[in-house]
Amino acid sequence: MSTPSGFDELIHPSTRLSVVALLAATEWADFPFIRDSLSLSDSALSKQLHTLEEAGYLEIQKEGGGRKRRTKVRLTARGRTAFEGHVAALRAIVEGAGPAPVRPAPHEHAEAGR
Repeated sequence: MSTPSGFDELIHPSTRLSVVALLAATEWADFPFIRDSLSLSDSALSKQLHTLEEAGYLEIQKEGGGRKRRTKVRLTARGRTAFEGHVAALRAIVEGAGPAPVRPAPHEHAEAGR
């Protein structure tokens, strides 16, 4: 089976997929909200946000200074489109798998021959 159109290798790792999914449900999210919602360390979240920002999938705004500094994050139009395409590709993969064929248990098969 070939990879469906829209599958995004950048979004696919579970942490990035979780970040993008969380942001898809809101306009802006504060850094602490994302960190706490996904149970990530500051450094782990920062790394993932940086990767997604470099790809043009996120916009990051920093407000204030010192201890009052606040970081807000949102999906860009490009990021939202990529996420929606990736979700559609994942659905296509799952639907393409279909239900597993039902096989009789070994003892049922043996009893049928009696």
